[in-house]
Amino acid sequence: MNDLTYDQLRMLNSYSVYTEIPKHTLFSLDNLHNDFYLTDFKNLLMGITKARTEAAAISHFGRRYGMFIAMQFYMLSVYDEVWDGDLKDIRFSVVSEFGTNTLATFITQKDFNYVEDSEREAVIENILTQCHFIFKQLRKTTSISPLTLWENVFGYMIWNYYTSVGNPLLADRALKDLKILEDTKVWQQFSNKSWFNQFTGGKNPAELVNKPLRKSCCFSKDIPGLMICEFCPMK
Repeated sequence: MNDLTYDQLRMLNSYSVYTEIPKHTLFSLDNLHNDFYLTDFKNLLMGITKARTEAAAISHFGRRYGMFIAMQFYMLSVYDEVWDGDLKDIRFSVVSEFGTNTLATFITQKDFNYVEDSEREAVIENILTQCHFIFKQLRKTTSISPLTLWENVFGYMIWNYYTSVGNPLLADRALKDLKILEDTKVWQQFSNKSWFNQFTGGKNPAELVNKPLRKSCCFSKDIPGLMICEFCPMK
């Protein structure tokens, strides 16, 4: 497809997603599909984050990956586009944000594709299923709840849908995507319930922003340089 616009690139960057080749690639998403790599991956995260626990390090990566997934849903609802490249082209590298080392995601710009209305449900199901597989792999590295990992993703998505639903030019598409996410159909490959609907209770995003929604702790409090979340259920 054509090059992304400045506004699209700026939005991707706000999710720490960049459309360039990193100077030093640590690993790709494809690596996480291989069980033999997972121990090295966990040790790498512990070294980067200096986390006090393995669960905190894994959850931190889940949040960074969650930013990529939230970006996918944002691009879908606002531009009818998603990134649809090879998993080896989703690369991760260390960056410094606010004085703390973390991971950024690097992808190929050419692999954003337009989504037809008739494809929307299948595209959302595919994103969720890919996300589930990565979470399943992460849970092989340490004891961490799938609820923690999914809530890491949904927290980023709520604000996006809040702004989209409030925009008359974007509301129809955003509401359509919300309806799909709340239905169990797109989750059926791995669950008999909609994890998203469980998180939101089916409420309008305007009812959810700036309110405590999480049922699980993201463990950011156990990573030096990060603070406890304002609405942490462990408070």
